[in-house]
Amino acid sequence: MITANENYNKLNASYLFADIAKRVQLYQESNPDKEVIRLGIGDVTLPLPPAVIQGFKRGVDEMSQDATFRGYGPEQGYLFLRQAIAAVDFQSRGADIDADEIFVSDGAKCDTGNFQELFSNNITIAIPDPVYPVYLDTNVMAGRTGGFKDGRYQGIVYMDCLKEKAFMPDLPDAPVDLIYLCFPNNPTGATATRDQLAAWVDYARENKALILFDAAYEAFIRDENLPRSIYEIPGAKEVAVEFRSLSKTAGFTGTRCGFTVVPKACMIYTANGSKLSLHDMWNRRQSTKFNGVSYPVQKAAEAVYSQEGQAQIKANIDYYLANARVVRQTMTELGFDHVGGENAPYIWIDGNGRDSWEFFDLLLDKAGVVCTPGQGFGRCGAQYIRISAFNSPENVAKAMARVKDVLKKR
Repeated sequence: MITANENYNKLNASYLFADIAKRVQLYQESNPDKEVIRLGIGDVTLPLPPAVIQGFKRGVDEMSQDATFRGYGPEQGYLFLRQAIAAVDFQSRGADIDADEIFVSDGAKCDTGNFQELFSNNITIAIPDPVYPVYLDTNVMAGRTGGFKDGRYQGIVYMDCLKEKAFMPDLPDAPVDLIYLCFPNNPTGATATRDQLAAWVDYARENKALILFDAAYEAFIRDENLPRSIYEIPGAKEVAVEFRSLSKTAGFTGTRCGFTVVPKACMIYTANGSKLSLHDMWNRRQSTKFNGVSYPVQKAAEAVYSQEGQAQIKANIDYYLANARVVRQTMTELGFDHVGGENAPYIWIDGNGRDSWEFFDLLLDKAGVVCTPGQGFGRCGAQYIRISAFNSPENVAKAMARVKDVLKKR
């Protein structure tokens, strides 16, 4: 008899964004003549930059010629892309990351979800609340948690991210083995200083813990005093893995390309305390389960790191940050406390006592505006909503006018 992985039964009802999609669909079916403006899911709206399109075309053209056609590529990614990433994203900022420590993939979501496969099931895991749901759900699927009770899974160390602490998690009171961090944070938009990241690196070194650091939104950082990689912190190469994405950086949400950095100095341990190379383990996992990102996509990604590509993606990110300023200004005028939107594409808004799903339904039903309820990111998000800057200036202005009209009456 074939039996199921019953850990899936522990998962909370359904995936956050699937719930949102169902509610929006019901609204549209009931209100077919009303325009819906989506400021919920973090999907880009601008097309791929011109330099990227040219890189893509070059890759496709090469695939059409006998002399330049490529079949299976290296599972770790082509060296031309890994070298460009290492030089531009890390070495230029003083982070000593080599090309062979970079693994190109189809996106940070897959990598952050898959990486937990490398660890035993009896580790202690610390996860911020609120945070991107994939970190938690994939560990539930793997059987590392108990049941779901009072808004949380038993067996997880939750690190509350609260307004009075600028949504920054505290170091755990007791030793933990695996730590998930995300900066700029999804959903709050909070950022971490060098000193704050250094405290986490020190903690991990002292406790032989590992940090999984999601930097998918690092390209939105405009404050030059803020680190864009955890590897800008001394000692981080020994205790941290970093995930990056071209989805928000360069509009690759539909093109699919990202990468994970696993330094050769990073070790984990057997039950008897012997060291194992995490780099070697991830390389074996990818070589076994992944056939690599397509050649034309990697040529497109390479173009992101050209001089033209860097200028074009910066212009696109500035476009989204300008949208974020409009959202922030509107919420300030309405008297709603909020964070984010300055070094991140998300604005995290306190509902002034409203439940997050209640706030979501209000904006959808009365304004035709889709946001994301904070409850879906964890118990600490229960009174917040997240608004995304990923849309056109015209739609953002229209949405904020509608929101202003609705909230001024309540």
